[in-house]
Amino acid sequence: MILIHVCCGPCLLYPLSWFKEKGIEVLGYFYNPNIHPYREFKVRVKALEQVETLKGIKIIWDKTYGLRFFVKETFMVCENPEKRCERCYVIRLRQTVKKALELKAEAFTTTLLYSIYQKHNLIKEIAEDLSHKYRIPFFYEDFRKGYKLGQEEAITLELYRQSYCGCIFSEEERYSKALIKELKRKNK
Repeated sequence: MILIHVCCGPCLLYPLSWFKEKGIEVLGYFYNPNIHPYREFKVRVKALEQVETLKGIKIIWDKTYGLRFFVKETFMVCENPEKRCERCYVIRLRQTVKKALELKAEAFTTTLLYSIYQKHNLIKEIAEDLSHKYRIPFFYEDFRKGYKLGQEEAITLELYRQSYCGCIFSEEERYSKALIKELKRKNK
């Protein structure tokens, strides 16, 4: 069994179908203290609960809203928001590795490898480092090839699809870009 860190419901769809097609058993693990604000966290949990029910995958849940922990753990990089993603990946993947070891999983992976918006090579590098450090295999697959299929399925299933990665910085970037776009549209 492979433990797959799940960032959200829509991002699980394609990797889950890929694993099923290959006959590989996976167990989901939701651990995302980065998601902000609280309402966003709750709607992402709800969307993944829908996937859990619809697809029959078992999810191990850590539904603790982790903003305080996340801010504390990333405080040193808050001065440089460009470093935040690296720290966020380390936090979530390290916890996934620990859970995989606790469950005696054969390997671990993450749905972060599905998103075309994530820093794919950085995720892979961090996972490989953790794999070496904790002596548990990292299962690598570039799931981005199925991004469009997964998104189409999420739309068909009417799943909530978020408009930003999750952290307070990505929320700010997403909405400030939208505001700039709106202002440009109005000034035409």
